[in-house]
Amino acid sequence: MQEYVEKASILIEALPYIKKFRGKEVLIKYGGAAMTFEDIRQNVLHDLVFMSYMGMKPILIHGGGHLITKNLNARGIQSRFVDGLRVTDKESISVVCDTLADINKEIVHDINKYGARAIGLSGHAAEILHVVKHHASGDVGYVGDVDAVNVLPLKELTEFNIMPVIYGLGYDDKGEMYNINADDAACNIAAAMGVQKMMVLTNVRGILRDPADESSLISSVHVDEVQGLIDSKVISGGMIPKVKACITALRGGVKKAHIIDGRIPHSLLIEVFTDQGIGTEIYL
Repeated sequence: MQEYVEKASILIEALPYIKKFRGKEVLIKYGGAAMTFEDIRQNVLHDLVFMSYMGMKPILIHGGGHLITKNLNARGIQSRFVDGLRVTDKESISVVCDTLADINKEIVHDINKYGARAIGLSGHAAEILHVVKHHASGDVGYVGDVDAVNVLPLKELTEFNIMPVIYGLGYDDKGEMYNINADDAACNIAAAMGVQKMMVLTNVRGILRDPADESSLISSVHVDEVQGLIDSKVISGGMIPKVKACITALRGGVKKAHIIDGRIPHSLLIEVFTDQGIGTEIYL
């Protein structure tokens, strides 16, 4: 009997959060191990379906870097990165597009299979993400920086409780297709949509003061502290674009931004529906 009482207590704990987020849009950036390992992938997608049934309106932005690299290698194309951005020539952008489209179809299929409603969208084909060519890192080819977001295709779905599942391709003034870093796509869409919360799924517990010690998790960070943590190498490598994406979202009007460990079973539900939450919150 005690087991059932504890389960009921968990539901009661979730009640204020269900009320708070019911009818509200939240954005999840999905990549890394959360996509690579099937058990983690299943947990993430089930969490999204649960959130949808609780009346929330999830928006999912996904990447696919590991599979893109694999498919490029199969074509004899070596992957090169500059400042974390994939150098993308004309041949590569075709592989990037095909790979992301295939991933998108699988995600949408499984979300629908689990009982929610989802539709896949390309930031390019659906004309959601307008870009300018990226120059800050030199010439990296067909890599774009988001400068405008068309929210209409997304609002048309969330209004009817259909989950948009988006992949990061964009278009410029000439209609050319560009690869977009998924973190950049996520934070710009989050800000344009005015979501209540943005959650970035990653492969570590959050920002760690000591990368070798998961107990050194920093549970909350003010945006003004971030540069000091970068300078001291506490925030480094692939964590830098994730943190900067959270800051962009917050400064664009998003209420909450979190970096959480997608490897933890049902990490999204723990973050949204419990008092404690997990991971690192970045705040203004």
